[in-house]
Amino acid sequence: MAEHPAYPVGLRLTGRRVVVLGGGQVAQRRLPALIAAGADILLVSPEATASVEAMADTGEITWERRAYAEGDLADAWYALIATSDPEANAAASAEAERHRVWCVRSDDADAATAWTPATGHSEGVTVAVLTTNARGRDPRHTAAIRDAVVEGLRDGTLVAPHHRSRTAGVALVGGGPGDPDLITVRGRRLLAEADVVIADRLGPRDLLAELPPHVEVIDAAKIPYGRFMAQEAINNALIEHAKQGKSVVRLKGGDPFVFGRGMEEAQALAEAGIPCTVVPGISSSISVPGAAGIPVTHRGVAHEFTVVSGHVAPDDERSLVDWPSLAKLTGTLVILMGVDKIGRIAETLVAHGKSPDTPVALVQEGTTAAQRRVDATLATVADTVVAQEVKPPAVIVVGEVVTVGPDGAV
Repeated sequence: MAEHPAYPVGLRLTGRRVVVLGGGQVAQRRLPALIAAGADILLVSPEATASVEAMADTGEITWERRAYAEGDLADAWYALIATSDPEANAAASAEAERHRVWCVRSDDADAATAWTPATGHSEGVTVAVLTTNARGRDPRHTAAIRDAVVEGLRDGTLVAPHHRSRTAGVALVGGGPGDPDLITVRGRRLLAEADVVIADRLGPRDLLAELPPHVEVIDAAKIPYGRFMAQEAINNALIEHAKQGKSVVRLKGGDPFVFGRGMEEAQALAEAGIPCTVVPGISSSISVPGAAGIPVTHRGVAHEFTVVSGHVAPDDERSLVDWPSLAKLTGTLVILMGVDKIGRIAETLVAHGKSPDTPVALVQEGTTAAQRRVDATLATVADTVVAQEVKPPAVIVVGEVVTVGPDGAV
């Protein structure tokens, strides 16, 4: 006769009595979920692990330091039997059967009236996986399925868009330095759920190919000295699509608030009454040097690092950077958007006291397949950029940390 599969159901245990027999490793693993469910938990066990004892000390569970006794399960809704005494487990299981208490047994799943699924959680969703074939029951396989589903929901590779509870609005998502694997889990999930994506040129472009066909992708690329979408037009596009009830993702390179005009967009959305979520991203100022083997700090070499924008030259009246003060610092200087201005930047730093022999590294297209590193000094960097045809985007690192890694050379 074929065995019938278990019937899956979610138990609502808030305020209801749950009895746990045994205070060992099984209880230690299972108790947190029962506590999170709001159950009124009684632990019956002569001994307990330190973690379980801590749960009792903080009042999350009630602990009676004794062995199981007949009648312990009389008023329970659910029982977890996990003692090291087979006879006690069998007796407790029989009592649970008489009182019609759902009962899980750690030592003999086939003798239990309930099984504990492998569970995981993602954004208000509980994933529970049970093996239906008792003869082929493999807890590790079940857990692996659980992990794959939960990870897929978290990182957006398993697309499950909301329908009833979906809220229109805009998410400012920092896409990281370029490698699609370096976007945050939350950012990737929001991208997978979007109706509209307004993307920068420096965002992780490979992720756009994974979007479903119905998603509208708008190019907001700001190519230096080429075509660009004015910031006001970007703001208007965000507002327009959100007011149509759509879920909009503004996909930006790096972090939205590190030279990314993210706050300008957030302010425009706030003025328009549009809900806005900010998802931080991995900044290229740290990740790109790291990908090229350059630590921005290193013991005995640099105790601080400073990140500045180089999009305007030091002698430009629009510059807000105190270059003379930066020249006096002994730590690392990271310059973004400064490839075409690096000559004048280097001259200014040297003029205010920086050694011309200070190492410089330029990392172009960092974290992508096209990444390359070019080394120089403050004295040679202007000519090196021209000779090596270094193009934006590139992160420029100035300081002794350039020579710390295995690839450090000037």
